Amino acid sequence: MNISFQRKTDLALAVLRELTSAGGRLSGAELGFRVGTTITYLPQVIAPLINAGWISSGRGPGGGYQLTEAASDLCLLDVVEVTEGPTESGKCILRDAPCPGSKPCAVHAVWANARRVLVEGMATIPIEQS
Repeated sequence: MNISFQRKTDLALAVLRELTSAGGRLSGAELGFRVGTTITYLPQVIAPLINAGWISSGRGPGGGYQLTEAASDLCLLDVVEVTEGPTESGKCILRDAPCPGSKPCAVHAVWANARRVLVEGMATIPIEQS
């Protein structure tokens, strides 16, 4: 069993932490350097965060990226769901598809409980601690 996040999610968390600590606008080049990614990959990481309304962007000499007010109370679960998609409760860990309702897999109940605990736990972790 492998439970892991995409590299994009790790970078998105790093972007949010860096913008929080910067307290203002950072250029794409500076932000990319701080989080350890290229200026060409950074827009792919930031796009879901902009679409969620958490980051604003601007072009030109005074441009760059900045947190919006909407990003003030984010938790780890928020970022995971924006970058990786919604957490699915019906997906079978053995079949990588929904468990059939009439005949669930052998670990269905255990996995459903573990998933619930994981999701609830991620909802309690502020971005600054992730």
